[in-house]
Amino acid sequence: MNYIRNMTQSNSRGTRIAHVGIAVHAIAELLPFYRDVLGLPEAPLDDSDGARIRGLTAGESLVELLEPEKADSPIGKFLDKRGPGIHHICFTVDDLDRTLDRCRAAGITLIDQEPRIGAEGKRIAFLHPKSTGGVLVELSEY
Repeated sequence: MNYIRNMTQSNSRGTRIAHVGIAVHAIAELLPFYRDVLGLPEAPLDDSDGARIRGLTAGESLVELLEPEKADSPIGKFLDKRGPGIHHICFTVDDLDRTLDRCRAAGITLIDQEPRIGAEGKRIAFLHPKSTGGVLVELSEY
């Protein structure tokens, strides 16, 4: 119990859900649901990795609608194989390099062996779904 209390009182922000990426064929078709029906305000995001991205704020997290720019982009390939739906979940961590070291030590398969720059200029790395219960996990640094 003291360990948990000490961790929450440190300068660590802790691991949090940053966003959920949802692969869609056309952002324009689903944006009204998230924005107008659910009332999620739009958040400006830059396009990245061959995808057009529209962000919506959901509390402290984001929902990212991901539309492929080309059929052979990662999102395009995902849509061809699985259809529309949740593509990935992103967790923000205090220290991306340390977290990747812990992943390696735990035998987690990394897609990105080293952090790279993703949307919004943040350092990111992806973990392979075969090591994370079938979920594509993105790690991002605060």
